[in-house]
Amino acid sequence: MKMGIVGLPNVGKSTLFNAITSAGAESANYPFCTIEPNIGVVSVPDERLDFLAQVNGSKKIIHTAIEFYDIAGLVKGASKGEGLGNKFLSHIREVAAIVHVVRCFEDDNITHVEGNIDPIRDIEIIDLELILSDLEMLLRRKERLTKSLKGDKSLAGELALVTRIIENLENEQPVRKMEFTEEEEKMVRLLSLITYKPVLYAANIDEDHLDTMETNPHVLKLREYAAAENSEVITLCGKIEAEISELDEDEKQEFLLDMGLQESGLDKLIRASYKLLGLISFLTSGPQETRAWTIKKGTKAPQAAGKIHSDIERGFIRAEVVGFKDLKEIGTMQGVKEKGMLRLEGKEYTVIDGDVILFRFNV
Repeated sequence: MKMGIVGLPNVGKSTLFNAITSAGAESANYPFCTIEPNIGVVSVPDERLDFLAQVNGSKKIIHTAIEFYDIAGLVKGASKGEGLGNKFLSHIREVAAIVHVVRCFEDDNITHVEGNIDPIRDIEIIDLELILSDLEMLLRRKERLTKSLKGDKSLAGELALVTRIIENLENEQPVRKMEFTEEEEKMVRLLSLITYKPVLYAANIDEDHLDTMETNPHVLKLREYAAAENSEVITLCGKIEAEISELDEDEKQEFLLDMGLQESGLDKLIRASYKLLGLISFLTSGPQETRAWTIKKGTKAPQAAGKIHSDIERGFIRAEVVGFKDLKEIGTMQGVKEKGMLRLEGKEYTVIDGDVILFRFNV
């Protein structure tokens, strides 16, 4: 799972990136300190794995992971070569979704490229640059399709779709706000449009106003804007996340309690990312390892088995399944079997988040 972190310069992208990946990306109070995207991999915290490992005496625990790309700050005119120009575009096209960091705090010591704090204006600046980038790419594609159509009439449907998307972009609207048929969606996904990618807004606030983060006027404006496009907003403080990243688990919980926070910004970000992309995790556990596997919500058992190995999907016989909550309540797999709570599921079973599964197969 790849997430791209974007935003104007000096909104806290690299500070957040450092905090969630502990990758040590350079963070500075000036634009363009991030030239190439820093890439960090962060394990997804999952307390269920600890319990399963203990139950089965597993030698190791393997968490699922998210890749975060810290992409260079954008400015007005980036699509035309301003700032770092088009350098960032190929990196954004590689990710599954975008985390748009928006500055929602005042600080005279940290410059803002536009001179003052205005979350909606900041979002629209970046959206426009991404829209112009998609538009430029689609205009070239339309030209090629128009020429090819003379010898291949089957391209008419794609040409009509591309033309409709171009009209939408020319009205300065991102593609994610458009509606498509199921067949059109398949074609749109192949276009690799930046503005079609789902967006999660991260409102970066300052540590002095944690207790009023939900009534912060900048955050309220951002939530209203995001709701209009069915996007989600999480609030966090980059500086506090940086402090949390240096603590062990016990210290982290104590720190959060002292700050009056129920969870870290990282946990919020991961949870919201899973929801945004429609992802869930199923679990496997044995003496050798306990592991979480990430799949799309709605995945059938054989395809989930394929995440582990293609041979298991090909030779799928059945899945032996117990929900994690049931297993934890009973305490042991033997107890689960004795109470008749171990289910035998076939090829049409849809895997649920938290399923603990043993796949039976024969190749």
